[in-house]
Amino acid sequence: MDPIERFQQYAEAFEEFFERDDASLLEPYFTEDAVYETLAEPPLAGHLQGREAVLTHLKASLDNFDRRFESRELETLEGPEVRDGGVWLRWRIRYRVPGAPPLEMEGEETATFEGDRIRRLEDRFAPDAPKSMLAWLSQHGARMKDA
Repeated sequence: MDPIERFQQYAEAFEEFFERDDASLLEPYFTEDAVYETLAEPPLAGHLQGREAVLTHLKASLDNFDRRFESRELETLEGPEVRDGGVWLRWRIRYRVPGAPPLEMEGEETATFEGDRIRRLEDRFAPDAPKSMLAWLSQHGARMKDA
């Protein structure tokens, strides 16, 4: 299967996972020993190994962050395209809560496949993302929904 097509299927499944809160939707997209790495300064940095650990982390991230906003808009800025053996894209995400300016972050994602499953998923946030996220949370975090 074409890796870009498979990545787009994964991206659609991820959005369905976000809506339905069903991590099993993502199981067919990751190898058993998948690695997920977030390249950024803390608190965004992270490294997970194993499909179960990756899925558990993704669910916790959505529950404790994304789902606490009134809305979440993900925009592809560039790609997807095959680069260095993986599927790469550049993105922007915008979170909104009433009474606060949107929280926006940009980054890149690369998915390296083994067959039709992701062996390595890497998110790289823009250098200012952790600092701006923490500043936004300090000023407006009380407006977010309870976890």
